[in-house]
Amino acid sequence: MNGEDPLTDMQLSTADRRDTQDHDNVSVVAVTTKQEQKAFMNFPWKLYKNDPNWTPPIRFIQNQLLNFRPHPFYQNAEIQTFLAKRNGEIVGRIGAIIDHGHNRFYSEQRGMFGFFESIDDVNVSNRLFDAAREWLTQKGMTCLRGPVNPSMNYECGMLIDGFDSPATFMMTYNPPYYPRLVEAYGFKKAQDLLSFWGHVSMLDTLDPKIKRVTEEAAKRLNVTIRQIDRKAFNQEVHRFMEIYNLAVNGNWGFVPMSPEEIEKTAKGLKSLVVPSLTSVAEVNGKTVGFILGLLDYNPIIKKIDGRLFPFGFLRLFFERKSIVRLRLISTNIAPEYQKWGLVMVLLQDLLDRSIKLGHLTEAEFSWVLESNVLSRGSLERGGAKVTKTFRIYDFDWT
Repeated sequence: MNGEDPLTDMQLSTADRRDTQDHDNVSVVAVTTKQEQKAFMNFPWKLYKNDPNWTPPIRFIQNQLLNFRPHPFYQNAEIQTFLAKRNGEIVGRIGAIIDHGHNRFYSEQRGMFGFFESIDDVNVSNRLFDAAREWLTQKGMTCLRGPVNPSMNYECGMLIDGFDSPATFMMTYNPPYYPRLVEAYGFKKAQDLLSFWGHVSMLDTLDPKIKRVTEEAAKRLNVTIRQIDRKAFNQEVHRFMEIYNLAVNGNWGFVPMSPEEIEKTAKGLKSLVVPSLTSVAEVNGKTVGFILGLLDYNPIIKKIDGRLFPFGFLRLFFERKSIVRLRLISTNIAPEYQKWGLVMVLLQDLLDRSIKLGHLTEAEFSWVLESNVLSRGSLERGGAKVTKTFRIYDFDWT
């Protein structure tokens, strides 16, 4: 299909909806009904039925991120989901997304794809990409990026290395054949995202110079380190987002979250955040950096099959002490402090407190852009190892 014109026989709008079918008896249909939304949601449970490394999404949250239920991301974005069928059986799915915030920020007409799942059949994946491409072309888009679910501020990236273990909380997972399907259509690498891993036993082998540098940075900056204040959680989140927007502005793919998205994210995280797994740096009373760690809730989410209600959320809370892995989800330092070793000060503080909890033995730092030399360098000097690699792909049809 590469290099060809978009299919002219496909009209996949809600107003005029037709199946498209090829000689392999694969058809693609735009999702418009509640029944089709349910089928779209349930397909991964069928696809990953025998995969021990797959963790189901939290169903309630997934429905929102697909815009099947309201989510503030879609106040400034659009999505059209599609199902692929063969002989009436669902064999794949995809979401075509237009993030207007991204396109304004980068002055692009770029579409996105996400929520991609497919059996190991290039005919199926090609038909799904054709459908997404046609819908996006009709909307004026000229290129395609993904997977993002539904943007890089949420779960994103396709696993290309590290299939031998489950994903951590809020990270993606897919079968090993997915990169082959995507690349067969003509997608090219845009950027890789790296997951770094460390074990508590590695702390004993750290270069003593790192500790000296950390102590010196803390003294030189006269920095105060604290954990978040749950009583002022919303205010803390807004401080964090101010630092986040400053710290990552200029990073590849960055788009600021809207105030409504920030509020939604804060509400969702409040019950999941353990204050002692956060570190906040202040200089003269001003917040200049933070690290947010989250417990790897995935083993519990797997037990409850992605269902928070009626009692799943209680298990997330009461079974926390069975979790052995921490995910460092965000490490952000104000630009004027990024080269002063402050990140090491924050990491040392958080790791000390996480060890005191008694049940955490390992940590994943994810994800880190391959082009983020500063963050990569800090983790590599600390002995962290890359255990998983995820890829964002681009496709340009102009």
